[in-house]
Order: sequence, then C-alpha cells, then structure tokens
Amino acid sequence: MSRTCEITGKGTATGNNVSHSQRKTRRTFKINLQKRNLINPATGLKMSVRLSTSALRTLKKWQSEGKQYDLRALIQN
Repeated sequence: MSRTCEITGKGTATGNNVSHSQRKTRRTFKINLQKRNLINPATGLKMSVRLSTSALRTLKKWQSEGKQYDLRALIQN
C-alpha cells in the first residue's frame, strides 16, 4: 500500500537535506496520513479510508458548512 491520500492524491515528495556547509543529500518528505473510519453522508455507511490531515480538515469544514458530498465519488482509484 503506497503512502498516498485517497482523496487528494498527495504522496511522498523528494528534496534535499542541506547542511550548514551547503552540502546537499537527497531525502523524502512523507505525507501525514491517518486511517479513519468515516461515515459517508450520501449513503450513511461507514468507510475505511487513508487520508492526509489536510483532506480531513477539508471534510470537517464541509460538514460544518452543511455541504453535500459523496465520499465514494471523492476517492481516487
């Protein structure tokens, strides 16, 4: 299972570690994934998803605003 968000598609990014002497070595930036059991508002069924924390905040915001969405339609396959 890859480290990608099922909704946003965000994944591991690469970059450089830069020391004080400006030597550069490759490194990875891992995404902050959380496994959550969410209730799909469209169907009322529980779904187990792996989401980034930014996607969780967006869903929480949509829920507080009363926005209608279908969790199954948001998940990228």
